[in-house]
Amino acid sequence: MRVDNRLVHGQILEAWIPFLRASCIVVVDDQVVSDFFRETVIRMAVPSGVRVIICGVAEFAETYQFNRGKGPKTIVLFSKISDAWTVHRLGFLFDQLNIGNIYNEECKLCCTPSVLLSDADIHDINSLRDAGVRIELRRVPREKPIDLFEIVRKMQS
Repeated sequence: MRVDNRLVHGQILEAWIPFLRASCIVVVDDQVVSDFFRETVIRMAVPSGVRVIICGVAEFAETYQFNRGKGPKTIVLFSKISDAWTVHRLGFLFDQLNIGNIYNEECKLCCTPSVLLSDADIHDINSLRDAGVRIELRRVPREKPIDLFEIVRKMQS
């Protein structure tokens, strides 16, 4: 489970897929699912041995269940924290979330140079925390993960 506003890009293809040995990528984004061009570009970028599923937020929550260790190793990508929170609220109950890149013009909290959060993002992060989700900041697998709640807690106090 990863939030990255770039969705499928070099870090996913060159670092995360090999590290996780993923054979499937699910892009959960209402805009991409309705944009033939963006969907085509994503499908073309992914190696042929990796299955690509593109679906909207509600469709994803209604269709799939979180089953750690069962089925193909899958990377689920969201472009926004609000989408991750929505699928969790709708019943796709994951327990960990990786945040790689979020750019927000309404930045209220700069966690790292690649993670800029708005008030709405912080609200959704707190909701995920209250639901028991652990959130880490990590662009690539070789980086040491940073606990997002420690940053938010420090900035809010």
